[in-house]
Amino acid sequence: MPLVDILLHMKAPSVWLVCCFVLMSTLLMSAGHSAVSRVAPDRHDRGESAHRAFDCGDEPVLSETLIRRHSQDERRVEGPCDGVARGARAFFDERLHGLGGNGRSCATCHMATDHFQLSPASAEARFQILQWRRQWNRHADDPLFRPIDADDFRTNGEDATDFSNLRQNGLIRIVFPLPPTMRLIDPATNAPSGETSVDVWRMVPTVNDVALTGADSTNPWARLPNPLGGYQLDGRVATLEEQALGALTNHAQIQGAPPQQLLDDLASFQRVLFTNRRVRALSDAIRAGTTPLPDPDRRLTELEQQGKVVFTRACAQCHGGPAQSNSQAPAVRFHDISSQCPRPVDTVTPPRFAFAACPPRLARNARTYEIKLINGTTARRTSSDPGRALLTGFVGGLPGQDDWNKFDVPGLRGISRTAPYFHNNSAATLEDVVDHYIEFFKRVKVNAPPGLVPPVATTDGVHFDRQPLPEEREALLAYLRKL
Repeated sequence: MPLVDILLHMKAPSVWLVCCFVLMSTLLMSAGHSAVSRVAPDRHDRGESAHRAFDCGDEPVLSETLIRRHSQDERRVEGPCDGVARGARAFFDERLHGLGGNGRSCATCHMATDHFQLSPASAEARFQILQWRRQWNRHADDPLFRPIDADDFRTNGEDATDFSNLRQNGLIRIVFPLPPTMRLIDPATNAPSGETSVDVWRMVPTVNDVALTGADSTNPWARLPNPLGGYQLDGRVATLEEQALGALTNHAQIQGAPPQQLLDDLASFQRVLFTNRRVRALSDAIRAGTTPLPDPDRRLTELEQQGKVVFTRACAQCHGGPAQSNSQAPAVRFHDISSQCPRPVDTVTPPRFAFAACPPRLARNARTYEIKLINGTTARRTSSDPGRALLTGFVGGLPGQDDWNKFDVPGLRGISRTAPYFHNNSAATLEDVVDHYIEFFKRVKVNAPPGLVPPVATTDGVHFDRQPLPEEREALLAYLRKL
C-alpha cells in the first residue's frame, strides 16, 4: 500500500510519529553520504581509509576568526563545521526571522526525504496529507502550497487554490521578464499580447553534488549570462549564494535583504551534500588538484561495464568531465534536447523519428511567442519553456547556435533515485530517457545539412555513430542505474 494511503488511515498521533521517524532517518542517511559524518566503507570499497568525522572540507567558516560574544572579553573560536551547521539550520528554517517570508524554507521544496529534490509523487502525497489534517484542523498548513505556485495565481492572486502543476507534474512557477525581441501571443485573439513577463514551469532539482556541477573552465557558449555554465536549469546563476538569494526572494517571498552570512552558510551546507562518499572523494580530489582523479563508479558487472562503454560514446560528449555535467568541445555548451512541449513531429510518412508526445497535463503549459529573429524577420514559435532564449532573446542563426529551448547540462550521479527527468519532469523513467535520446539522435541525423555531421552525433566527424543501438539499451540502462 502506498505511504500516503497508509497515513490517511492512521490516527493523528501515529501519523506525526511516522513522519518524524521518516524525516530523521532520511537526514541521518543523507548525513552519512555527506561530509559531516563518519562513513563506513561498503562491501566494494574495503581497504579504503575511513573518512574523518565532521570533515567539512575547505568551507570558509571563519575557523581562524575570533568572534566576540556578549562582551569585549568573551571570545569563541568557531569550529571547522560551524558554517555548515548554520547552513543546515537555515536550510530547514521556515521562520527566517526578520525576513518576512511566506513560511517556506529551502527544504520545503528540496525535500530531505526525496533526495533533496521534489517529485510529483511527494508533492501529491503532501497535498493529500494536508487535506486529511484539515479534517481536524481547518488551519493546517503546508508551505509548499503557496498561491505563488498555483496555476490560477495570475487570476485569483492570494486566493489561488489550483495546484495542478505542483501535484501532477512536480513543477514550480519561474517568472521571466520578456526580452525586447519576444512577445507572447494571446490564445484568445491570436495577436501579440501586452504581457511583459512569462511564467514557465520547471522541476526542482536535487542539490546533491552541487560542489561539482557549477561553472566549468572550458568550452564557453557564445553569449552571456554565464557562458561556462552555472546553477539553475538554464545556467543563469553563477554561484550558490546567488541561487540562494533568488530562491529566498522568489519562492520564500522574503520582504527584506538577507544577510550575506546566511547566503554563505547555505552555500557551505549545500557543498557538503553528495550522492555518496565516492562522489565526495572525487570532489575533494578536484579541489586538491589530485591526479589521476578517483573513479566514483562502484564495481561494475559485465553488463554495467558494457553500458559504461555505450555511455562514453553516446552521452559523454554532453555529460562530460568528472561531474558528467559539462559538454566537451566540439559539442556546444547548451542544448535543445527536444524535451519541451510540444515535441517535434516529423512531417514524413512513415516518420523518421517519433518522440513520445507530451501528456495534456504538460502540454497545457505551452505558449506561442512572436520573435524578432537575428536576421530582422519575425516568426512565431511555440514552447512550454524557451530556456535561455528568455535570458537573451537571441533566436535564429546557424542551427544549434541560438538560445531557443537551450538548457544547461545536469549531473547524473544518483539518477536512479531522482525520477522523473528533464527540466519539466516529462520522462517518468530512465527507460523513457534512453528512448527519448534514441529518437533525438534520429532527428539530429534527419536535420543535418548535407555533408555535415554535427559533433553531438559523431565520434570521428564522418559517421553518425553515437546513437545507442537497440541491442545496447539494456546495458546503458544498467550503467545509469549504477551511477
